[in-house]
Amino acid sequence: MILPGATLGVLGGGQLGSMFTAAACTLGYHVTVLDPDPHSPAARFADKHLCARYDDRDALEELGKTCAAVTIEFENVSAQSLEWLATRCIVRPAARAVAIAQDRITEKTFLQQQGFPVAPFIVVGDAQALHLPDFPFPAILKRSRLGYDGKGQVVVRNRQDALAAFNGFNREPCVLEQRLSLQQEISVILARGADAAIACFPVVENQHASGILDISIAPARIGAALARQAVAMAEKLAHSLEYCGVLAVEFFVLEGDKLIINEIAPRPHNSGHYTLDACVTSQFEQQVRALCGLPLGKTRLLSPAVMVNLLGDLWAQGEPRWEELLQHPQTKLHLYGKREPRAGRKMGHFTCLDESVERALAAALETKARLLERNGISLPTQAGASF
Repeated sequence: MILPGATLGVLGGGQLGSMFTAAACTLGYHVTVLDPDPHSPAARFADKHLCARYDDRDALEELGKTCAAVTIEFENVSAQSLEWLATRCIVRPAARAVAIAQDRITEKTFLQQQGFPVAPFIVVGDAQALHLPDFPFPAILKRSRLGYDGKGQVVVRNRQDALAAFNGFNREPCVLEQRLSLQQEISVILARGADAAIACFPVVENQHASGILDISIAPARIGAALARQAVAMAEKLAHSLEYCGVLAVEFFVLEGDKLIINEIAPRPHNSGHYTLDACVTSQFEQQVRALCGLPLGKTRLLSPAVMVNLLGDLWAQGEPRWEELLQHPQTKLHLYGKREPRAGRKMGHFTCLDESVERALAAALETKARLLERNGISLPTQAGASF
C-alpha cells in the first residue's frame, strides 16, 4: 500500500483532476499535476504543477521520479505516455484500458468481442464504407477519437448526410451507429482495486441536453432487477479489462428494459459527482484508494440526490447571482474555478439532497429554474434543458 505522505501524480488538471487532488490532499498525500494549462483548476490544490504537454518527456520523467503512483483525469492522454510512466512508477488505470476507452472503434470492437451488447455500428475509414444500402438509418456518425459532450458526432438521416458529416470530420476514422429509441439513460460507476475487489456506487439516471449531461438522479428510477443487471454487466466489464481504478459505464435502456452499453470512461465521471455529498465514499476518494492499493471505501448512499450541471451560458451577464441557490440548506454548490466561461463549458454543478428522490428532483428543478430567472436567462421549454 502507498500510505499518506507519499506523492501522487495526475495527468490532467481540469475539474476531475481538481477533485481528485482535493481528495488526495485530504487523506494526507502530496499531489503533482501535469497539465499544459497554466490556469488549470487542479493547480490551485496541488503541491506542484508541471505546466507541459502530456507527452513532454522531461515532465513525465519528473513524475516518474517523484511520484509513487500516477493516474489520469481524462482518457485523451497518450497511452504511450502511460506505458512509459509504468516502467518508473505505478500507473492506474493501465495504458491498455485507457487505449481501449479513448478510441470508439477500439472500444466498440472490444465490447462486441467480449459479448457485451452495443448498438449496431460500422467502422468508417473511408467514404466507400458508407455505401451500405441496408444500414438502418437514422444514425449517428461519431469521430473515433477526441469526442466528448456531444462534440465530434452528428445525427444523420441517410447515406448522403453521413457522407457530408464524414467530410466535415476531415475524413478521420469514425463510427456510424444506429440511432436507437431510448427509454432511459443510466450509468454505473465502480472502483476495482489492485486485489480485483469491486465496489459499485448506486445506479444513476441521466438526462442530457445538446449532448451534454444536464441532470443525474441517484438512485435511478428503475426496477431492482434492471439495476442488478447493469451492475453485473459493469463488473464483468471491469474484470474483462483487468481494470484498476474508477470506471464509468454508460448504458442505454431500450424498450423492455434491454440494456446496451453506450461507452466507458476510465476515470471518475460527471454522473458520479453526487457522491461528493451523498455517499459514504466519493468517487474521487475511491480513485485515491484504488491508486494507492488501499481497501475500497463503502459506497452506500446516505441520501437521495440530484445533480445539475452549471454551464458557461449562465455567466453570459457576468458572475451569476447565487443567492437563490445558497439559501437552500440541502443544496450543495461546487464551482470548478475555471477562468473563462464559455457556452457549453462545464463550470460547476449543484446537488440537491432530500428524503426521497422525487423531492430531491423537484427541489433541483425548482432551484435551476429560479437560478436561470434570477440571472436573466429565458426559462427552457423542457425540464431537462441545459444551461
